[in-house]
Amino acid sequence: MPRHVPQRTCIGCRTIRPKRELLRVVRTPEGEVLFDPTGRKAGRGAYLCPDPRCLERALKARELGRALKTEVDPATVEALRRQLAALVAEADAGGG
Repeated sequence: MPRHVPQRTCIGCRTIRPKRELLRVVRTPEGEVLFDPTGRKAGRGAYLCPDPRCLERALKARELGRALKTEVDPATVEALRRQLAALVAEADAGGG
C-alpha cells in the first residue's frame, strides 16, 4: 500500500504539491517572519513554491500576510527576497 504524501498549497500560485517540494514561511511566536527550510520552527506557517514569482504574487495579493495573520513590512519583504534567493541558489548548487 502506498504511503500517504502530505500535500500543501502554494499561497502564490495556488498549486497543490507535495509538502517536500514547497518552502515554509513561518511567523514565529516573537512575530518574526522568515523562511523555515527545516519545516520545524514553531509558529504559524504558509507554503510557497521555490520560485521568486510565487513570493511576489503572494505579496502583491497580500496572501502572505493573510496566511500568517500579520502585517508584512517592507524590511521583512526584502529579507524574504534575500532568503529565497539564497535558498534557491543553494538548491541549484546541489545543496538541497
